[in-house]
Amino acid sequence: MLNHTTIEGLKSLRLPAMASGLLTQREQPDYSSLSFEERLGLLVDAELLQRQNRRLERVFKAAKLAAGASSEDVDFSSARGLDKGTFVSLVNSDWVAHHHNVIILGPTGVGKTYLACALAHSAIQGGHTALYVRTPRLLNDLAVARGDGRIARMMNALARFDILILDDFLLRPFTNDQTADLLEVVEDRATRSTIVTSQLPVNLWHEGLGDETVADATLDRLLERSHRFELVGDSRRQRATSSTTRSAKRSK
Repeated sequence: MLNHTTIEGLKSLRLPAMASGLLTQREQPDYSSLSFEERLGLLVDAELLQRQNRRLERVFKAAKLAAGASSEDVDFSSARGLDKGTFVSLVNSDWVAHHHNVIILGPTGVGKTYLACALAHSAIQGGHTALYVRTPRLLNDLAVARGDGRIARMMNALARFDILILDDFLLRPFTNDQTADLLEVVEDRATRSTIVTSQLPVNLWHEGLGDETVADATLDRLLERSHRFELVGDSRRQRATSSTTRSAKRSK
């Protein structure tokens, strides 16, 4: 009766892992050899682990990262200009703690998005938060938010993430309004980190941003204290498609 009351009390206090652990300890005689403090410590550890796992699930869901992106699965064998030493040095996420940015450049299909999401994945495991967005969609959403009065709330939400991934940056030249909106996003994230992926070389960004004064301010904030990867090579997606096609033909 006492155990049942205690278990129900733990559940009402929203301590389900401790409640489940107490049931396990009661049903398995091996725990009887442990002291009260040791058994209590195991219950607390179980609750902390479950809460950590639930938090990770929430943060990963909110981040909207590319499915399966992980630093452990990054391919360093192909000749695409990815420096293994530099990339691995960022996996521990110290760059996030120091508010550094990451710039990943290269033609379509070389894995820019995957690498960006892999770095964010490692950072989330290290206790940080992240959000993946395609830059064209973000700029459209900001324009709509400005029109219906939600712009301040949206800017505040973007500023709270430890890492913001701006994918497909400058696929096409920005309008002056878009450049101004981007500056506001970057300015609000002065003590946060941003990952930018782009097909366009950095020396052409200024022209693509348009307004000279606003472009200067935006690039100064994005490129300062940044780690840069410049990838080369053919599209990995095309190679994968070609390989699948050849395999299908051989199987016929």
